[in-house]
Amino acid sequence: MQLTQGVHRSARINPNGIATIDGERRRTWAELARDVARFAALLRSLGVGPNDRVAVLANNGDHYFDAYFAIFWAGGVIVPLNTRLSVPELAFQIEDVGAAVLLVGDGFEVQAAGLAERFPNLLIEHLDEAGGGLRRRIADQPELEDAGRGDGDLAGVFYTGGTTGLPKGVMLTHRNLVSVASNLIMMIRFAPDCIDLHCAPMFHLADIGLFTVTMVGGVHVFAQRLDADTIMALTARHKVTHVFTVPAVIDALSRADLAAHDLSSLRMLGYGGSPMPAATIARAQDRLPGIQFIQGFGMTEMPSISFLLPEQHDPASGHAKLRSAGVPGYGFELKVVGPDDQELPRGQVGEIVGRGPCVMAGYWNRPDETAEALRGGWMHSQDAGFMDEDGYITITDRLKDMIVSGAENIYSIEVENALSLHPQVQECTVIGVPDERWGERVHAIVVPVPGEAPSEQSMLAHLHERLARYKCPKSWELRTEPLPRSPIGKVLKADLRKTYWAGRASAVSV
Repeated sequence: MQLTQGVHRSARINPNGIATIDGERRRTWAELARDVARFAALLRSLGVGPNDRVAVLANNGDHYFDAYFAIFWAGGVIVPLNTRLSVPELAFQIEDVGAAVLLVGDGFEVQAAGLAERFPNLLIEHLDEAGGGLRRRIADQPELEDAGRGDGDLAGVFYTGGTTGLPKGVMLTHRNLVSVASNLIMMIRFAPDCIDLHCAPMFHLADIGLFTVTMVGGVHVFAQRLDADTIMALTARHKVTHVFTVPAVIDALSRADLAAHDLSSLRMLGYGGSPMPAATIARAQDRLPGIQFIQGFGMTEMPSISFLLPEQHDPASGHAKLRSAGVPGYGFELKVVGPDDQELPRGQVGEIVGRGPCVMAGYWNRPDETAEALRGGWMHSQDAGFMDEDGYITITDRLKDMIVSGAENIYSIEVENALSLHPQVQECTVIGVPDERWGERVHAIVVPVPGEAPSEQSMLAHLHERLARYKCPKSWELRTEPLPRSPIGKVLKADLRKTYWAGRASAVSV
C-alpha cells in the first residue's frame, strides 16, 4: 500500500484528464505526476531523505497538494500544521516532531518570521508563487524516481487539537491512509468522473479526499474557505459532484438562496466532525432533494472508521438509524466496552473502541500514552456510545463531556439534538457547569435565528415534550455571535467551560 501509487496510476490511465483546478490553473494527471517528481527532486536537493519530517503551513491549494505527494515521493514524512495556531503553538509541534524543513504558503510570512527567530537552523522555504517559491524552481529539476515508501512506513504526523493537555503527534503510515481511502471509495462509490471540492482544511484528515480522488483519477478542486457561498459558487462553476464538509456548513446551505447557483451536478454531501442536528438534516433534505448524504465517524488516531450511508438518510427508511454514526467500514471493527475493557451488551453505554488497518501506529515520542490508547490491541476513542442489535454505533458524547448531575449521567448530544428542533434556535450547545447542590448542572448556550429572541420558558416547554426533565438545562445563555468552532466545525466546549470552571482543580464534578 503506497500513497504515491495513485499518482502513478492516474497518470497512466488518464494522462490527459484534468487532475487539479485551482482558480485559473488547471493541470492534467500527466502534468501533475511530472510536477510532483520534480518537486520531490527539489526536496531531495534540500536534504530531505527517508523519514525526514517536513512541516507544511499553508492554505488549501494545488501547491499544498503537490507538497503532500512530493514529500512521500522523496521518502519524507509530512507534518501538516494547523493554520490557526499561534507561533508558540506552531513552535511546539515543530520542535516536538523534529522537523528539518518548513514549507510556508502565501499569507504566513509573519508566522515564518517568528519561527525563524526561534529555530535558526530550521530550513524555511516558500511554497507558493510569491518570493521565488519552490513551485517556481521545480522547472529546473530532473524528475526524481519515486522512493517507493509504503505499507508500514511512516507517511505523516498529524497533531491532535490539544483540547486536553499538550497536542500529541499521531503517526499514520501509508497502510493507514490507503486503507481509509480505499474504504471511502467502496463505501461512497467514488468513480473516475468525480469532481471533488476540497473546502475542509488540507492540514486535517477531514480532507481525506486528497487520497481517494487521486486513487480513482478524478478531479480535485481547491477552495480556501469553508462556507456555503464558496461551496455553491465553485460547485456551479466547476460542476462539482462531491463535497465533504461539516454540519454547520450544511445548515448554512440549507438556509441559503439555492436558486442563485446551478447545483445540479452535486451528487453527494458528506459530513463529519460533529453530529448533525435532527432539524438540519430534515431541512437540508427538503431543500436539496436528490442529493445523497453520508456521515463519517472517526478520529485522527482512527480516521473514518464508520459510515452512515445514503439509504439510512432516505426519509422513506423512517430515519430509524439517522441518529447513529453508522456501521464500521470494510475490514474495520468497533465495539463498546466498560471500564474493564470487556464488551458491553447491546444498547448499554460505554467507550467505543476500534481496530483495523486504519488505526494509528502510535503517538510520536509518547510510548506510555500510545500503550494506554492501544491497550489490548484496540484504539480507545474516549467517545461514549452504544451499539444496537443491528451493529449500528450511536455516539452519546465524548466521555469527558458527559454531565453528571445529581448522580445522573446526561449526554449533551441528546439535549442538543432536541433543542436544535426549536424553530427559533439557529445553533446551540450544552455543557456542564458547577452547581452547589447537584455538583454539575446542564447549561445551554443558544444562538437564536436572526431577529428572534426565544424565551427560556418556550425552549423548556419544547424540551419537556422530548426529554426527561432531569436532562433539561437549568441555566441558559443567549449569544449573538456564532459558537466557537475548530477548523473542522467542532464546537470548542473546553473554551466555553473555562469561564465557569476557572480556579477549580477540575473541570468536572466527580
